[in-house]
Amino acid sequence: MYDFYRFVHDSMWIGGETEYSVLHESSPYWFNGLVPLAFGLDDSRLQGQVKDYMDYVLGHQQDDGWLGPETTPESRGLWARCYFLLGLMQYAQADPSQTDRIVGSMHKYVQLAHSMLQDNFTGLIQKEGQDFDGSGFGAMRAHEMHIPLQWLYEEHPRNNSQIIWETMELMIEGSAQASSDWRKFWVKGVYPEVTYTPREEPYADLFNHGVNMAEGLRYPLAIYRMSHDEALRTQTRTAVDLLAQYHKSLAGTIIGDEFVTDLNPIRGAELCTAAEMTFSMAYIYQYLGDNDLADWAELVAFNAVPGSIFPDWWSHQYVQQENQPWSRNLSESPGMWVNVGSQGNVFGLEPNYPCCTVNHPQAYPKFLANSFTLTEDGGIAHVLLIPGSVTTSLGGNKVTIQADTNYPFGMNVKYSISSDSDFTFYVRIPGWADKSSTVNVGGKSSPVAPSDKGLQKIELGKGTSSVSIQLETEPRVVTRANNTAAVYYGPLLYSLYIDSEVSDVTPVSFDGDVMPLSSTTPHTHDHAIEPKSVWNVAIDPSQIRVVQADAAALADPIWDLGAPPVELRVAAVEIDWPLEYDTAANPPPEPEVTGKPFSARLVPFGSAKIHMAHLPVVELAKVDLTT
Repeated sequence: MYDFYRFVHDSMWIGGETEYSVLHESSPYWFNGLVPLAFGLDDSRLQGQVKDYMDYVLGHQQDDGWLGPETTPESRGLWARCYFLLGLMQYAQADPSQTDRIVGSMHKYVQLAHSMLQDNFTGLIQKEGQDFDGSGFGAMRAHEMHIPLQWLYEEHPRNNSQIIWETMELMIEGSAQASSDWRKFWVKGVYPEVTYTPREEPYADLFNHGVNMAEGLRYPLAIYRMSHDEALRTQTRTAVDLLAQYHKSLAGTIIGDEFVTDLNPIRGAELCTAAEMTFSMAYIYQYLGDNDLADWAELVAFNAVPGSIFPDWWSHQYVQQENQPWSRNLSESPGMWVNVGSQGNVFGLEPNYPCCTVNHPQAYPKFLANSFTLTEDGGIAHVLLIPGSVTTSLGGNKVTIQADTNYPFGMNVKYSISSDSDFTFYVRIPGWADKSSTVNVGGKSSPVAPSDKGLQKIELGKGTSSVSIQLETEPRVVTRANNTAAVYYGPLLYSLYIDSEVSDVTPVSFDGDVMPLSSTTPHTHDHAIEPKSVWNVAIDPSQIRVVQADAAALADPIWDLGAPPVELRVAAVEIDWPLEYDTAANPPPEPEVTGKPFSARLVPFGSAKIHMAHLPVVELAKVDLTT
């Protein structure tokens, strides 16, 4: 995107002229995601891009400390700076040679932000005559300043601790004054079970915004880090439980298009929300330690995120649906969505608002960055079970851990470990793993025996060690309302395999015009996907079979139809399924069978760019699932 996409390449932050809103958030979003991607992959090209971007912004820091292109008090909003500071923090952690200049710039900015907030929350709450955030997104997300400022306070205070601390306090005070305090929202009886337009509720509409909600999960813990008020940890557990009960999608994200309504599969879930949820669940897990939260982080990362991105990673959907038999510009105004246009489920560069284009890249890099954690007893835990490596020092004990795995497509994780001294290593055992799962240490195998937090404790001596985990599981059926169900295997949601025809169509910009040629490359396409096989089925989930191919070498790209090596077969039958708004209506509660039972092929949701995953349940005669 740095090379061609106008909201990054021509961003005002680096001397350009193009922004999609007065928030000026586009390139800071990009920077926040690309810094951990560049260093996580050790990609010199990407590192050069984020370095160039950072050099320009820091080199043009204004005399009063302001970071960014705005030059007047009327245009200066704090919100976009939150994500730029997050990117700076991550850059300093990855490249210590840049730490001093980054820290110096951050301190200079904090002095200014502190004085602005003291002046009736200038820059956070828009007032008459100003034009930087008329909707109030910055106040809803005020806590996003806390992660980089808490890092600055703890690691590089430079005798400026009081100003940093007060700046964080003022951000929260300002959000409360703007009626944007999430502590008042994450309360049973206040949190919306279902909500429709027009709304009559005792809180601002922006609380119901899916992306805000995903970010708002982090609000209580951002304050807890400062106050150590245990009630905020308890409230965070309440928040995720309320969200899980009323607005969590089968793929782990929030059903909100852009605002939450209900759990019907005709609704949409925004890609930005999936990216924010991936980070939020990993962040919250490290505070609460509950195993289901790490399971949730994996659920989003392995289902909702790839399900909305084309296999070559050059296009994406603005919203995904649990049931989406085609992807195209819908012929009817999408009345099933609250604030999304007819292009919303098209795979394109910019199928709706551009925020998802620039914000989604943070999902996987931050997932990787949070895959290993320190533990309270001074050990290290591998908690998000993807391949990766870590080298760190535990009180002078240098430890290197290399994790090799094809998870979530394979159930084995192998570790090569070296350490100067003895230490404790932990592996998180997912909540769905059977008791027959095993751990092998130095060639000796035994059943896993995780703690009540799901952590398998492994004591290792100095030198080199070999450890492996073999996870065992069976397909899981999760029932939903109106006699419907979804099927999971391991951390993956499964969807009906639908043969399709993919065609390239002219790229469309978010305002409906043809995409400017200057903002495209030969890779830039919008895609229409039409089904070529039956999509309207009901299933009998009492009849399921696992089909496992060789997972030793994964296809590239892996999130493509038919590429993952693990599939399921389920007894199914074609039914009459009505349409609504030019898409599949909600599942018929009493399906009318129109065909003969057959063995249906289920594939990972993330690989199925058109998908049917929320299916009616029927009882069928025995079906041969070997065909």
